[in-house]
Amino acid sequence: WIKIYTSVQPHKVQIVKAVLEDNQVQSFEVNKKDSSYIFMGEVDLYVHRNDAVLAAFLIKSNEL
Repeated sequence: WIKIYTSVQPHKVQIVKAVLEDNQVQSFEVNKKDSSYIFMGEVDLYVHRNDAVLAAFLIKSNEL
């Protein structure tokens, strides 16, 4: 699994995840936000190594 996208705004990660799923690219997110301080931390999005090139292309072509 390869980290393909990171954001401090969880809604942006959800948008990227939805675009990837629409193109049959499986992904999962790891939320590193501090539960006490919502404004601190990031959310990382991972895809399988075999889908990394396609995922990067989809992210760039959709200007995400």
